[in-house]
Amino acid sequence: MIKVLTRHLIFSIVIVSLTECNCADIKNNLQVIPMTEKQITFSPKTHALDNNDNFSPDGRFLCYDTRGTIYNENLANSKSIEKVEISTGLETVLWNPPSVTGEEAAPGVAAVSFHPCENKVIFIHGPFIEEVQERGYYSIRNRTGIEVDGQGNKTSVKLDMRDVKNKKTTPGAHRGGTHRHEYTRKGNRIGFTYDDYLVQEYDRTIGFMQPDKNTPSGYTHYFSVILKPAKNGESKPGEIEKAYGDSWVDAEGSMRAFIGKVRALNGKDYENDLFVADIPTDIDITTSWSGTQDKYPEPPKGITIRRLTTGMKISGIIRGSFKGEKIVFIAEDNQGVNQIFVINSDGSGKPASQITNHKNNVEAVRWHNSDNWIFYISKEERKKAAKE
Repeated sequence: MIKVLTRHLIFSIVIVSLTECNCADIKNNLQVIPMTEKQITFSPKTHALDNNDNFSPDGRFLCYDTRGTIYNENLANSKSIEKVEISTGLETVLWNPPSVTGEEAAPGVAAVSFHPCENKVIFIHGPFIEEVQERGYYSIRNRTGIEVDGQGNKTSVKLDMRDVKNKKTTPGAHRGGTHRHEYTRKGNRIGFTYDDYLVQEYDRTIGFMQPDKNTPSGYTHYFSVILKPAKNGESKPGEIEKAYGDSWVDAEGSMRAFIGKVRALNGKDYENDLFVADIPTDIDITTSWSGTQDKYPEPPKGITIRRLTTGMKISGIIRGSFKGEKIVFIAEDNQGVNQIFVINSDGSGKPASQITNHKNNVEAVRWHNSDNWIFYISKEERKKAAKE
């Protein structure tokens, strides 16, 4: 395994085995495996992975965006989507549309991931230059998803329609910005975070899209929110005001785990806990409602939301195991240090188990495809390795 980090930050990759002992034992018998680092890119630009699904299906390439190379680090000024061949360092530009640079910029192309089975990538795309006069410049509420072939032919496909003009939003379209697009491992659905443009009293939420015969003309996927959050500042105890840090749990896309900013029982404070949205594989996505100029979209019939933790300070991106049976996430321990926790995705069994006990924060947790190992990054382990 090769881990590439931008800006030359040096961490150690830590691997924890879940097969040799139970979770309680792992916490006390952490196995650290230092990994050999190899610099792949040398060109004078940023190669930002952004903790996405950056490996190609055959494992030969990494995809990245070039944010921070020109003007500033805002995604609006990220100019290209590219890939690099790991064995040779050969870089290929996959997408670099005409752009405008500055505090207000467009289109902004970033946060790229490979498809799990096909040679193509998906990423954020703001307004094309010819659309700026009508749509405005890039913003978190003004972006969609685009697919581009992985060969460098620059063949593109528009995924989700954005409609902010009609009194009733076009069915299957949204009215804001989709972000951090993630395929299921079978490629049948795409999950993302969503920020609405028309009704901004609501914070970020999560959504999904999939092919459907009723998809708006000129696009490939039908859009829907997964959760309609409570309005900012108006939630009741137990209600979610913001959903983020989301990821698919299982290969089919029937479970999407996320962090919910939820009102605490005292009616005043907030908690950031783990939730799972159950989305039937045969759900009729067209039963969702796309909203109006002054009303927020609503999810399709059949989605249920489950809360798996209470009172934990969870952060980062949630990750489901390859079989979909477990979820790994990052949360603060009693000393306020971010550690790794594991829980059953169906909510059965024991509460979340803490499996690390580091002195410094951990980050960027991932499952090995065997489900027997967990990878993550820890600063302190590098210091230990240097002494050996």
